[in-house]
Amino acid sequence: MNRKTLVESLSLLGSQIKGVVEGDRSVAYFDQISNAIDKAGQVNPWFEKRFVMLSLSNISRWLEKENLEKWLEGYNFDYSSPKNVAIIMAGNIPLVGFHDFLSVLVSGNNAIIKMSSKDAVLLPTLVQYLYELNTDFQNRIIFADNLLKNFDAVIATGSDNSGKYFDYYFGKYPSIIRRNRNSVAVVHKDDSVGIYELLSNDIMDYFGLGCRSVSKIYIPLGFQKEAFLDSFHNHNSLIHNYKYFNNYEYNKSILLINRVPHLDSGMLLMKEDISLVSPVAVLNYEYYDGESELEQVLKSESNKIQCILSSKWNFSGCVKPGMSQFPDLNDWADGVNVLDFLIGLKN
Repeated sequence: MNRKTLVESLSLLGSQIKGVVEGDRSVAYFDQISNAIDKAGQVNPWFEKRFVMLSLSNISRWLEKENLEKWLEGYNFDYSSPKNVAIIMAGNIPLVGFHDFLSVLVSGNNAIIKMSSKDAVLLPTLVQYLYELNTDFQNRIIFADNLLKNFDAVIATGSDNSGKYFDYYFGKYPSIIRRNRNSVAVVHKDDSVGIYELLSNDIMDYFGLGCRSVSKIYIPLGFQKEAFLDSFHNHNSLIHNYKYFNNYEYNKSILLINRVPHLDSGMLLMKEDISLVSPVAVLNYEYYDGESELEQVLKSESNKIQCILSSKWNFSGCVKPGMSQFPDLNDWADGVNVLDFLIGLKN
């Protein structure tokens, strides 16, 4: 299967996904994808329909023919001798492993996919469309039910703890091993309420479970935290998700019992904490004095940070407020170019 065929097939899949997102029942795979969306939410209550649709919308943008062709410019893939690449996917947000899957496919390699039990519905449904579109995909995309075998390289995403096991089991193979990362936001003194509202999306989309979700904000001295919390009104309905509500209630109780000073919006807790990592329904904050000093601190922590949200900064790793959950095809997780890694397998 050559690049042209791959791009055309994937762009057709993108059209099906876009049709579902836009509610166009005329697309051939509307019912199958819609049913998968409903089932995914039943299997995993974190996968509320709004967030599955958010993920699908971004994927449909990736799969537009022009975007795929532009992404692949400058890459020379050897389609004559595919490697078997095992992809161990996380399940924290819907279709979080799709970018790895797409990279393996467009590079001319075979994907052996180990799904997370938390997200085992959506991708097989999308792949079924590719199977029906071109039977060659049935040999190119394989889902592993049990132990992985017959692979040449590994792309694995998990926690710091699972990363240790990945290193142990896959250390002898060419691999990309991803561990915990978090995203942070810098609030500048002259940021407007509109910026706060955009940042609220970066914090609350996917219930804050993604590596691109903001778990901590840096605020200037004298900052009015109450005004910032007021900007989260568009996300108040998230408290009706029982899993999120349980986390909110639990973490609120811990803060109260331990007499930890905090702010409570009724659906989000804010506490001062130097840690980059915060529990679900909790947003950490830390004061800063000088922006240049803070910039150097964050650059020194780059191996722990997925992206930095800032309305002013534009160095590598920075994202504009409201855009953390809309990565482009060239926004590589952990800054590792997967296509370069895959090309290296053929050498």
